[in-house]
Amino acid sequence: MAADKRTGRAMMAYADPSGAVFEHPELEMAGWDGDCWRTLEDDEIIPLPEGSDLFVLPGRRPAGYDPVAEEMVVLDDPEVFAASCFIAPAWLRTLLPAYETLQDAPALPLFAYSVLGVRDGELVTSGIRVDPDIRQDPFRFDIAAVEAGVKKRLEAEPENRLVAHLTRCALEYHCRAAQNYFLERFEAPMPAAPTCNALCVGCISLQPKGGDEWFVASHDRIRFPPTPQELADVAAGHIARVGADAVVSFGQGCEGEPLMQGDQLTEAIREIRRRTQDGVINLNSNASRPRVVEAMCKAGLQSIRVSTNSARAEVYSAYYRPKGYTFDDVRESARIVKAHGGYVMLNYFIFPGVTDDAAELDALSAWIDELPIDMLQLRNLNMDPEIYLAHVGAAAASGEPMGIRPWLAEVRRRHPRIRFGYFNPPRRLFDEAPEAIALT
Repeated sequence: MAADKRTGRAMMAYADPSGAVFEHPELEMAGWDGDCWRTLEDDEIIPLPEGSDLFVLPGRRPAGYDPVAEEMVVLDDPEVFAASCFIAPAWLRTLLPAYETLQDAPALPLFAYSVLGVRDGELVTSGIRVDPDIRQDPFRFDIAAVEAGVKKRLEAEPENRLVAHLTRCALEYHCRAAQNYFLERFEAPMPAAPTCNALCVGCISLQPKGGDEWFVASHDRIRFPPTPQELADVAAGHIARVGADAVVSFGQGCEGEPLMQGDQLTEAIREIRRRTQDGVINLNSNASRPRVVEAMCKAGLQSIRVSTNSARAEVYSAYYRPKGYTFDDVRESARIVKAHGGYVMLNYFIFPGVTDDAAELDALSAWIDELPIDMLQLRNLNMDPEIYLAHVGAAAASGEPMGIRPWLAEVRRRHPRIRFGYFNPPRRLFDEAPEAIALT
């Protein structure tokens, strides 16, 4: 790809039907902030993080900025498609790709789409690294070592159905959490529930069939509830192999809602703690059943990561579509964990134009002050942007978005004690002062 060496400008990237990515010779890179297309400032542009993936966006024409005409231009060519990237773990996207959607365009698969451009012959995007933890850097995984770890664990625990399930996650779906389990490091996933009490629009493990806006789930959901013994064997074994920094987590992308198996999880926690006091027992959850959460806390649960796309009930409900619980239940579960001395995190799904809305910022700020919340996990929401906005836009929009970088800076200004991150931390980080993250 030939770059403009005279100016070092970031140029528009586009793709052909085969997925090959090209640099446009005249149009500059433009992004979508959830409200409108715009150009990027130099300090917003970063080299594409190692381990990111590239995507061609079918049925979508790329848009870029024409500096001569001083206007946005759509590249209207039937052999040209918009290009995007799926930014690597621990990175937060700040802009969506700018494109025009054709009438017959298919729904995009369940990934988080980021702006993509070319500068000085290199691919660039716009994002911020929000967690220094290396645990899911894609280039740090040796598949041969993962396969050896799978073989070792299957030989050691041939009857444990959960171990067999995680084998598929690690080798077929390339789940980094499952791969880390077999590599005997960091955090072990413990999926536990085949059912759920929400019908999330962008659910990655179960999607109803039919309808133009529906998606294909990116993987199969676990089909059985593991026994307390199976869960405890996976958790206690992982803690023994990793040591004090181990984290074991109920609630994964390959399951429903773990609180639907509350009795089994509570018994599993008791059994884990009978065997070891090391490590962190964590729950990734929609936090829909406060009494179950309380029972788990009494058994030894130490942290919770509450999944939400919003601090506002109406925006939350538009996406999660809860069945038999309310946003007040979610907030109550977080309060209970805090009352038991636990560590409370929000698995906060970030979306330009929604998250950085002024009303959303104020609602989030009030929630942090009220609880207080210990950590914001800044996760990119994986979904076709237009379909997401069609579901939550009316509930979410109250004005022009402030921008993800200014939003993040304002959250930090209002709440200097809160930790930003991407991963569930080990126990030693619970009480440490939060690290600053660079906004450029």
